[in-house]
Amino acid sequence: MVWSPAGRAPHHFERWPSAPGARRRLWRPAGKGVPGNLRIVIIGIVEHLGLFGGSFDPVHLAHLLVAQAALEELGLTRLFFIPAARSPFKPEREPAPAAHRLAMLRLALAGRCNCEVDDSEIQRGGLSYTIDTVRSYASRYPGASLYYLIGADHLPKLPQWREAGTLAALTEFVVVPRPAESLVPPPPPFRVRVLRGFPLALSASTVRARLRAGRSVADLVPAPVAEYIEHNQLYF
Repeated sequence: MVWSPAGRAPHHFERWPSAPGARRRLWRPAGKGVPGNLRIVIIGIVEHLGLFGGSFDPVHLAHLLVAQAALEELGLTRLFFIPAARSPFKPEREPAPAAHRLAMLRLALAGRCNCEVDDSEIQRGGLSYTIDTVRSYASRYPGASLYYLIGADHLPKLPQWREAGTLAALTEFVVVPRPAESLVPPPPPFRVRVLRGFPLALSASTVRARLRAGRSVADLVPAPVAEYIEHNQLYF
């Protein structure tokens, strides 16, 4: 938006603080007083969308910490959690039923208005390839900036991903490091940035292993998710 004195071209303007994540370009007349004869001109809003893919089998607290860091550091408008139907990196592993993984995600994200669950990969079925999802978002949100979150272990393998060149053009990748983990330089032509906040050495496989061993996961997953797992006897 631009604040403009009615009937005259804008001049002597200063930046107007905008809402975090919206990336609006707002201006107002400089000086102590703001004239009353103002009109508003909308010049465009760019959405910044985060895409967080994975099995989420189950969703745990590290996922939520990563989400919060991404929202804050990237200034995201929204962050979409996108559970895979089946990971192409582990095609032999059978994840928990999709209905359970979706239910746990919705419990974990309840009340987080800037986070959404997208079941498009589950609805599509088969192996879930990132290019299909990113291409869909680029089509649904033309003009939006897309940021795709990945673990640091995936960084050197990006050139091997399906339609890597197209993928590199459509989205910027955001690497989620783990504590004391060294990062390799980003492979060209990928645009890559590193998430700084809330590193936590926790994985879904650790959560599943503790459950199979009969150990508590009360401090590793949100309380509603822990209750859901116990009620449905998942991973035991």
